[in-house]
Amino acid sequence: MGCAPSIHVSQSGVIYCRDSDESNSPRQTSSVSQGPTAPLHGLFVQTDAADAMPPSRAAGPPGAVRVRRSRAELGSGSSTGSSGPAATTCRGRRRHCCSSAEAETQTSYTSVKQVSSAEVRIGPMRLTQDPIQVLLIFAKEDSQSDGFWWACDRAGYRCNIARTPESALECFLDKHHEIIVIDHRQTRNFDAEAVCRSIRATNPSEHTVILAVVSQASDDHEEASVLPLLHAGFNRRFMENSSIIACYNELIQIEHGEVRSQFKLRACNSVFTALDHCHEAIEITSDDHVIQYVNPAFERMMGYHKGELLGKELADLPKSDKNRADLLDTINTCIKKGKEWQGVYYARRKSGDSIQQHVKITPVIGQGGKIRHFVSLKKLCCTTDSSKQIHRIHRDSGDNSQTEPHSFRHKSRRKESIDVKSISSRGSDAPSLQNRRYPSMARIHSMTIEAPITKVINIINAAQENSPVTVAEALDRVLEILRTTELYSPQLGTKDEDPHTSDLVGGLMTDGLRRLSGNEYVFTKNVHHSHSHLSMPITINDVPPSIAQLLDNEESWDFNIFELEAITHKRPLVYLGLKVFSRFGVCEFLNCTETTLRAWLQVIEANYHSSNAYHNSTHAADVLHATAFFLGKERVKGSLDQLDEVAALIAATVHDVDHPGRTNSFLCNAGSELAVLYNDTAVLESHHTALAFQLTVKDTKCNIFKNIDRNHYRTLRQAIIDMVLATEMTKHFEHVNKFVNSINKPLAAESEGSDCECNPTGKNFPENQILIKRMMIKCADVANPCRPLDLCIEWAGRISEEYFAQTDEEKRQGLPVVMPVFDRNTCSIPKSQISFIDYFITDMFDAWDAFAHLPALMQHLADNYKHWKTLDDLKCKSLRLPSNS
Repeated sequence: MGCAPSIHVSQSGVIYCRDSDESNSPRQTSSVSQGPTAPLHGLFVQTDAADAMPPSRAAGPPGAVRVRRSRAELGSGSSTGSSGPAATTCRGRRRHCCSSAEAETQTSYTSVKQVSSAEVRIGPMRLTQDPIQVLLIFAKEDSQSDGFWWACDRAGYRCNIARTPESALECFLDKHHEIIVIDHRQTRNFDAEAVCRSIRATNPSEHTVILAVVSQASDDHEEASVLPLLHAGFNRRFMENSSIIACYNELIQIEHGEVRSQFKLRACNSVFTALDHCHEAIEITSDDHVIQYVNPAFERMMGYHKGELLGKELADLPKSDKNRADLLDTINTCIKKGKEWQGVYYARRKSGDSIQQHVKITPVIGQGGKIRHFVSLKKLCCTTDSSKQIHRIHRDSGDNSQTEPHSFRHKSRRKESIDVKSISSRGSDAPSLQNRRYPSMARIHSMTIEAPITKVINIINAAQENSPVTVAEALDRVLEILRTTELYSPQLGTKDEDPHTSDLVGGLMTDGLRRLSGNEYVFTKNVHHSHSHLSMPITINDVPPSIAQLLDNEESWDFNIFELEAITHKRPLVYLGLKVFSRFGVCEFLNCTETTLRAWLQVIEANYHSSNAYHNSTHAADVLHATAFFLGKERVKGSLDQLDEVAALIAATVHDVDHPGRTNSFLCNAGSELAVLYNDTAVLESHHTALAFQLTVKDTKCNIFKNIDRNHYRTLRQAIIDMVLATEMTKHFEHVNKFVNSINKPLAAESEGSDCECNPTGKNFPENQILIKRMMIKCADVANPCRPLDLCIEWAGRISEEYFAQTDEEKRQGLPVVMPVFDRNTCSIPKSQISFIDYFITDMFDAWDAFAHLPALMQHLADNYKHWKTLDDLKCKSLRLPSNS
């Protein structure tokens, strides 16, 4: 009778293969090798295909893991010496024999049962279970370990034997066995409960059944409690019985009980993954309506976090008063009979808003026909009510036009502007928050300069009014697609005869005339970015009293940045930055010290050009102040997380660093180094962000990002870059139109009582967060017309002076004059401000006010426009008066 060869490893690492007969058992062949047997890492690998050979004939040394293999895996035939085919095969497997982590765990298969994958069903799922893997942990071989070994062989399981706790843990982590049998009969070899706890401490053990083999209780002793075993992590107890059939029966029961159940539970992970990624809101409750599960889509729809819902009864949640009185009774009667219910239902979000949903509730029938769970699928109703409400605002306001609260509505091209006074006064005599929002919310639907895509969206909205539900829903999907495409750049067409408007739009919305003259100006102003000469900044606690007193008012919109500029000797950015960044916890978020932040602020401010009339560190400080002010508004704060806030503050600080005091058009026309570097596209904005990060990371003393996680840094960096690039004016109308269509219009529909919430704002919509951040920094960047009058006048003079200087240089260099009206000898500053407000500021701040609610800013804007208009009218009147001579 041929016996399979055995393998053991000598101290020198040489693998010997012997026939497993009496004279050549592993215990006896150790003397044949060059030195005593010394297994590596407690591993001993045995191959054996002789069904009748008892395990004792192939026993390995103590502290070994034994793995059984079939003869077919080693090659046909047996060998009587080390030079036979089996020996060759064993030598070819040397790497697998020398490390327990690499050992294969194939078992020998008897004629009783061939190993095959088992098919398991769980509901509609069809699963395939691989052969069971069993780990036996016995310090030494005896009849009990042999019983389980041969029971595994008979059942067709793959089996490993470990002799030490260390090798057992290593083998389990490698194979993830479904069943582990631990010898608990003796304590002098190892602590079985400690071994069990060490295995239970690993993640893979969650789905493993651990069996304790205990000694037979003597007649004079009461049977021990099973609780200590359960507390240690064991699942079952097996009373010592070396009978192979007893061991076999135990293993088979475990397979068809706990193992099969654990296998089904593991399959449920795929179901929960599908639920988590489902776009429909899903809620699962018990038969008595206790919430057991909600998916992320449900959290987004209802505004709750799952931790606020799980374990609560549905009856405890706020209900909408828009449902008919008997609807809940109708639903309960239906589903309690085991029938599915579906229909329209109004639910109340955490914010208190009512939303209309298509709901399908399905009872889940369990054992004995009893209802065990209810599964609810909820989808928002995208009705045509929203478009009706929007157009009703437009029509009503157009029909009742009387007076305009903003005097800057006098331009003839703005005749179509709606009357916001009549809208704000209708519906209620009391000035509610909603009514206060009407003016800006209504004006955003009649923007002066509309991109073609905006007109298409308005046409589709109008078409939805009389369309069937299926058509309206299809058009909703079309709108969603249109709102995410790059189709928002407006067609400016031919301007009216106002040269200020033409020059402003042309100068700010184009990249220049591409060197129409024969001369070429190369921008060679190289700033030496060294900060070694800078003195160490003072701490926020050591700010001089006069500066500290001034900064006490920094949260107010009327904060005077020019006073800070004067008292800090043109270093307002460091002082304001320390105060604002401290208020928003930037150092804590970035895990950097205040010293690092001070050094960074100082470096950034040093790279703003104090020689610029407008684009200097005072402008940067002003934009930082406006950004911080906007971040404090309730809706803005509720839509952004802390990373967004930190990104916005940093972007505001660096958004114009190293600005040369010239426009992109000038640099492109001049063929400057920066224009060449950035291919005439967003030249300055690209330079600001690139330089800001270069200055930050090149010196660890001012690197505010050095302690944050790489992924957080990438996300933060991308947000900063995106915000700074948004300040580039060529995409001004694109950003404003996207914000209006994706943020304002859904909010307008919601505030008007519509139940459509197809595109709400909030933390769960990153695309909307991006639009909000872009709009915020754009408004902060050009907020001068919304400042108090004295500040507005000062900023107007500064920007005009910078444009005058550019025109002077264009004339000197023979370059195309981008904005001819900004000639210091002929320019009308009031006219330039009126044009700027009309074309760039009004629509943008209407939209931003509709979102953030900024009544003080809008009042300043109206007052300032009236001031410029009065000055312009007086000048025109004086020019028309006859000469006294």
